[in-house]
Amino acid sequence: MRNLLLACDSYKASHAQLYPSDLAYLYAYGESRGGAFPDTLFFGLQYYLLNYLAGAVITLDDVAEAEAFWASHFGRSDVFDGDRWRRIVQVHGGRLPLHIKAVPEGTVVPTGNVLFTVENTDPEAPFVTTFIETLLLKVWYPITVATQSYHIRQQIRRSFLATGSDPAGVDFACHDFGYRGVSSEETAGLGAAAHLVSFLGTDTVAGIRLLRSVYGGEMPGVSIPATEHSVISAYGEDHEIEAYRRVLETFPTGTVACVSDTYDIFRTVRDVWGGVLRDEVMNRDGTLVIRPDSGEPNLVVPEVLSILAERFPSSRNEAGYTVLDPHVRVIQGDGMDVNTIGPLYDAIRERGFAAENLAIGSGGGLLQKVNRETLRFAFKASEAIHQDGRIVSIYKAPITDQGKTSKRGRLKLVYDDRAGRYTTESDDTMTRDAFDALPDVMETVFLNGDVVRRETIDTIRQRARTHEERETTQLARQGRGLS
Repeated sequence: MRNLLLACDSYKASHAQLYPSDLAYLYAYGESRGGAFPDTLFFGLQYYLLNYLAGAVITLDDVAEAEAFWASHFGRSDVFDGDRWRRIVQVHGGRLPLHIKAVPEGTVVPTGNVLFTVENTDPEAPFVTTFIETLLLKVWYPITVATQSYHIRQQIRRSFLATGSDPAGVDFACHDFGYRGVSSEETAGLGAAAHLVSFLGTDTVAGIRLLRSVYGGEMPGVSIPATEHSVISAYGEDHEIEAYRRVLETFPTGTVACVSDTYDIFRTVRDVWGGVLRDEVMNRDGTLVIRPDSGEPNLVVPEVLSILAERFPSSRNEAGYTVLDPHVRVIQGDGMDVNTIGPLYDAIRERGFAAENLAIGSGGGLLQKVNRETLRFAFKASEAIHQDGRIVSIYKAPITDQGKTSKRGRLKLVYDDRAGRYTTESDDTMTRDAFDALPDVMETVFLNGDVVRRETIDTIRQRARTHEERETTQLARQGRGLS
């Protein structure tokens, strides 16, 4: 059974008794302090609010269980103060007396800015604000995957535009192969859902189910029939052609993918797909997507494309790049992550091929090769209000690491439309009237146990696309382009 009072780091159990005895309100915030990307795509908080914090989430039985657990865990019964939590059950019906504000999901914000804030609404329960840090900061994971996929999208989009390919195809250019490579079903759901903010293709069913449950959407991710090595090798090497023909006969229409390096990728592409089965491929009402699955991608993929261009019709687009006949395309699924995808598109561009000839499949590199430090996520208290009304801006400023200096005071995320940039503003640096007059991008999403704002995946995607177009326009104005 889930027990919120046990969903925390052990040391959190002692903090309620360690805060100043006259503390009434505690205000905290979450941010990315920097890291691998210059900005973050905010996504996933709604899942945690609905699944862990909404409604009556604490019962008297939970308190009793927590008291017994912490007493045994610490070897003493004076660490966890169950009476404070029993009061929340009795006064608030087990609902958390919290006010949470957050950036609208799908917003792309430069790192170093506030993304969400948390404060208690009951002056007898300031400890609740930071007690939920352990749970709530796990939003780092969907944000990091969403951010990474957003930057992968920008890499691919630049290649599409630079080589004259229709950018509408970018939506399907990076396919999620990550289901088996993650640590849990919940990780699969959150990571795959985050990826689907930027792309439409996925084989990770858990992400689709999460989006349909939490973010709406009839079918937010799509896929195609495809083979794996066991399908091809089950026929034996002497009957490889029979295996490939079975694929074409079973799916005579639409897009189908076939792994083709079970034995010799170059021979298979030249002599089977481009030889024995060429007419069957060309007579299909659809696209055969050939998948190399081994070797150095920057060498293998351009060579496969070159063989296909020899064996199948091709054309030059207005930008001067080769586009294969629409009956054949290539997908690379081995070794693909944010550091290798861009160079692969550069490699095929150098060989004269348009980006639309290639799609990417990414697995563990997409959903698992990240951690909290990828974007240096932190949750810190920044304001304390005492029972006599005294307001104190609180912060940390370790002399040994200035990068860990935290923000002070009450915060707002402000967007300057003319400058096209976000800044975090604090009441610690200006008068209260000036601070109150600032518009805040963050909006209330949770209040006293209720999720008061819910986003749909369609709205989230649209926000991310709006930022993408705005960024493209700004680059064009700066004369930097996208090449």
